[in-house]
Amino acid sequence: MFQIALLGCENSHADAFLSMLAEGKFPDMTAVGIYSVEAEAAQKLHEKYGTPIMERFDELVGKVDGILVTARDGKYHYPYAKPYLASGIPMFIDKPITCDGKEAVAFLREAKAHGVRLCGGSSCIYLKDTIAFAEEVQKGEAGPYGRVMGASVCAPIQMQSVYGGFYFYAQHLVQIMMRVFGDEILAVSAHFGTDYAAWIARYKDYDITASYSGAGWYYHISLYGSKACKSADLDFTPDVYEVELAHMHDLLLGKEMPQSYDALIRPVFVLNAIEKATKSGKWEPVEIQTV
Repeated sequence: MFQIALLGCENSHADAFLSMLAEGKFPDMTAVGIYSVEAEAAQKLHEKYGTPIMERFDELVGKVDGILVTARDGKYHYPYAKPYLASGIPMFIDKPITCDGKEAVAFLREAKAHGVRLCGGSSCIYLKDTIAFAEEVQKGEAGPYGRVMGASVCAPIQMQSVYGGFYFYAQHLVQIMMRVFGDEILAVSAHFGTDYAAWIARYKDYDITASYSGAGWYYHISLYGSKACKSADLDFTPDVYEVELAHMHDLLLGKEMPQSYDALIRPVFVLNAIEKATKSGKWEPVEIQTV
């Protein structure tokens, strides 16, 4: 039986993961501890699933087979994971992996040095609509829409969130864009409003406009191709949580990571460039660092 701990349990991920374990969808996995800086969040899940509440996030070091880091605020992800890295156990890290590029590199270099296999990031790349859109785009000239001439992507945002402000939800849109159009975003231009953000991603052959809206809960893509255009809503479905937990289960079984270390942290550099562009008023390069 694989024993795991959930560190940071304030969001829907923790509830969804514990629900699947309680239902026996992964019968060889069990949660032996939950931790949160918000005592009420941990207590609520304890009452619902019976999972023991941890007094400290590091109290199960050397006692678990893996950890699920699901804190709402990305600033906690590396600190929560750090005490467990030397044990080499697999880890799921929620989005954003971190809120800072330098910290992201330090985190994953340490993980790599200890042979820690990771999964996580945005669940939105596993939406059926996202995958279908990506498959059409990847057909290029041979597909029904032809070569990409431009596109727009929209996703929710909580600019004033106490869980890291802009960074709390922003990675979803970035990863949807990268999943559909590729991860080679060269530079960005951006503007922040009170409850919205707008930015442009510069690819080699085209630009993509991106809109974050704090007024609605929707994900949407419009593609402008050389043959035709397509617009579609990306419906959020809870089955993505099972995909993510299945990835963690695979890591516990010794299987390969679903994404490379570099791919896991690449969105952080895009987010940092967006924030920098809002302050400079200029196009800012996406300064990718590798692990």
